[in-house]
Amino acid sequence: MKKRYLFGMSLLLLFGMKAQAQDQVIEKIIAEETENSQLKELAHELLDGIGPRLVGTPQMQEAHDWAVEKYATWGIPAENQQWGEWRGWDRGITHIDMMEPWVRSLSGMQLAWSPASPKGGATGEVVTLPEVADEAAFKAWLPSVKGKYVMISVPQFTGRPDYNWEEWATDESFEKMKEDRAAFEQAWNKRIEITGLGRRELPQALEDAGALGIITSYWSRGFGANKIFSAYTKSVPTVDLSLEDYGMLYRLAESGKKPVINLNAQSKETGVQPTFNTIAEIKGTEKPDEYVMLSAHFDSWDGGTGATDNGTGTIMMMEVMRVLKKVYPNPKRTILVGHWGSEEQGLNGSRAFVEDHPEIVEKIQALFNQDNGTGRVANVSGQGFVDSYEYLGRWMSEVPRDITRDINTSFPGNPGGGGSDYASFVAAGVPAFSLSSLSWSYFNYTWHTNLDTYDKIVFDDVQNNVIMAAIMVYMACEEPDMVSRERRIPIGRDGKPTSWPAMRSPTRKGGMD
Repeated sequence: MKKRYLFGMSLLLLFGMKAQAQDQVIEKIIAEETENSQLKELAHELLDGIGPRLVGTPQMQEAHDWAVEKYATWGIPAENQQWGEWRGWDRGITHIDMMEPWVRSLSGMQLAWSPASPKGGATGEVVTLPEVADEAAFKAWLPSVKGKYVMISVPQFTGRPDYNWEEWATDESFEKMKEDRAAFEQAWNKRIEITGLGRRELPQALEDAGALGIITSYWSRGFGANKIFSAYTKSVPTVDLSLEDYGMLYRLAESGKKPVINLNAQSKETGVQPTFNTIAEIKGTEKPDEYVMLSAHFDSWDGGTGATDNGTGTIMMMEVMRVLKKVYPNPKRTILVGHWGSEEQGLNGSRAFVEDHPEIVEKIQALFNQDNGTGRVANVSGQGFVDSYEYLGRWMSEVPRDITRDINTSFPGNPGGGGSDYASFVAAGVPAFSLSSLSWSYFNYTWHTNLDTYDKIVFDDVQNNVIMAAIMVYMACEEPDMVSRERRIPIGRDGKPTSWPAMRSPTRKGGMD
């Protein structure tokens, strides 16, 4: 009886010492990030110093090299792993001036991969797509665009976001505005439809007819925010104008005032460029061939500096690695971080990693991905893994309550089929989880817009996310066994069973068609 009692006491002491050691690591994680956060320095170096990270650009390569060097200063080995090639392009200046009927510099920028203007720019009249009876009439009109700039986006009926109307307008005025706007958009869409051309084909038809350039405006439904994507022209520039300036040119053109602009959009093609993922590692001591992984895409569109998509995810994961290297330098399992290239064109970097490293993928304990903005984590789904509640619940219970108290969870949830890089791993059967954050008006104001810049970062929220992710990684490393990968049959929106998302191969040669 005495021996059994002593054995029981030994177990209690052992478990108590282990729990105390775990608490000390967690306390150190919290203290390090609270007292010595490097988030602002990382954000400044990446976003202000390097800038946007469009795949195939010099800034993307510079960012990859910067990350490897930064990890080295923390004693963390990292490398750039090539997985494909992309069309190389280097953005230059965009300067747009209205010359007639009066002089004004306009707010706008060329779209990604846009061809350049002639040196010094080119001056021409601005015209809109005409209202014609049929496709034949449109083809008869086409030659008239020679030497002119053509506006192809729907002009906005109002420059005020709906929330601004809701705050100040009468109910009747708000409803009338929405009805008038819908009718206006329908009429413009009819102009497009009559051409018989799609959104890719129309710009090419106009440049083939001799247009000097294409003018677009993709309003993001927020004050001052426009989305900046890619050009479809091959030889003349495509630019996006602010809602306000686009509307002014449209009204002038429609009223017969014949506005004239000088457009100087400079850029250059740089040939085929290699594309990379940056992978960093803290080697495990007891189970080095099992992995806990951090994940965030490194690339961005280049309307702004890619601050919240996905600079915040990037600096968050770098900071988690820095903190863990300092307070938990000898993890039981190997900790990896993937900074993925070309997520914006179809999760290409992460899909390539899954395809190229099956030996790692089959031994990933858990993966944590962050992408959608600067806010604190607000939603966690079990991604369809039957037992995810059991282990994620335990790991999250170690995170300070003031960080997790407002997080919504869904278990087991449904697997994500796309949207961000965790989906590449979910498709391969890896317990991969999106640390989905609060909006902070993400889709209106920063997602792929000209306003996605350093000043939009909410560092307190990102700091909370660092603490949460670091603790989750620590707990996943300490977990005695590999967690269950048992999956449930996904349920569709109609309530009927569907299938698990299929693995997809990446585009390894991009933008060169």
